[in-house]
Amino acid sequence: MKMTLALVLLILAPSSLARCQAAPAATAGGENLTYSLRYSETLEIGGTLGNWHTITPSGSVNYSNGQIKHQFTLDYAGGYTATPSGPSYSTGTFQRLRVFEAFDWHKWNATLSDDVSYLPQAPTTGFSGIPGTGEPIGYGSNPPSTQYILTVNTHALYNNTNAGLEHMLNHASTFILAGNYDLLRFPDGNGLDTNSLTANGGLTFRLNARNSLTSQYLYSRFTYPGSSSVFLTNSGMFGFQRQWGRSTYSSVAIGPEWIKGSASDGIPSGLRVSAQASVTYQARLLSAALTYTRATSGGSGYQVGAETDSVSAGLTRKFGRRSTFELSTGYLHNSDLETKQDISSIFGGFQASTRLGRYLTAFVNYTATSQSSNGQLPSNVLTQLMQVVSGGIRYSRATRPAH
Repeated sequence: MKMTLALVLLILAPSSLARCQAAPAATAGGENLTYSLRYSETLEIGGTLGNWHTITPSGSVNYSNGQIKHQFTLDYAGGYTATPSGPSYSTGTFQRLRVFEAFDWHKWNATLSDDVSYLPQAPTTGFSGIPGTGEPIGYGSNPPSTQYILTVNTHALYNNTNAGLEHMLNHASTFILAGNYDLLRFPDGNGLDTNSLTANGGLTFRLNARNSLTSQYLYSRFTYPGSSSVFLTNSGMFGFQRQWGRSTYSSVAIGPEWIKGSASDGIPSGLRVSAQASVTYQARLLSAALTYTRATSGGSGYQVGAETDSVSAGLTRKFGRRSTFELSTGYLHNSDLETKQDISSIFGGFQASTRLGRYLTAFVNYTATSQSSNGQLPSNVLTQLMQVVSGGIRYSRATRPAH
């Protein structure tokens, strides 16, 4: 069965690791293991798609070895969504596994990561990307970002492998080198399989304790298994980073991007602009982040290359030790490199949770997703507003493994 094959690939995917740009902070608090079990019931309102009721048991595991010189973290979330009534758009298994390692040798730092997921729809909120399960959805819990076009009833296997190396040249300069391989597969054949290979290098120059200048060259190659289509991008970006006190950090980078296409594939060559910007705030009771990217993407399985704009924001606010409010939202815009077809989507959700005891927590969640286009789309691509209302309970416990 195709679904069984996808799950086998998920389990056997390489355990090397995720994006070095999102490396977790060094810890020195000792080894830690946290696991959670969740149960949620959901009403999904799909307009012309109909309404359906789902039940989702799920779980997650988070592990950190607590070391500074050799960091290792593992995050896993998975579950199954059943549909007692209504269409089975959301029915199926979902899983995501992210493994990260970092090595610190005096002036050298290396990172390795692998991020793999198998979902019955395009991801939106939370680590797993499935709305309404009760997992954290606020700051620091973004799902995989290769699928910029939102779908329903579409099983997809995603894998991203990344390796990075940093070398401190002197007290003010750091050289960075990284490589990334990304694949997107549709086991049911209702999307365009996509591969992307990226390599980049750059320099960071520290002006003072709070400000830094950055420069980066990035090369990408996009291919499509079963198709002869291929195109390349080369971009150079220059940026600025600033630490605004203990809690706030910002960065911005912009530069030209040259696309080398093929006339036979209909992908035009040309010059565009790529950009990245982010602001993060992290305090004891409030954490928030806002990010923006503009770059060429592989097309998310429904376009042969696209100019993609992505905006995302997340917030987590704690009220004492018992209650938490979370917010997550995003905007995506894709413009096909060949046909100029535009696909725009917006999604957002909030979640409130409160502890019922030492290990039990109750939660309620609301998520809305909307997508539109100026052209014809496949039937499995979302073309309207879809809403998710859910509630449930979570059992969570942190332990320190015995040696």
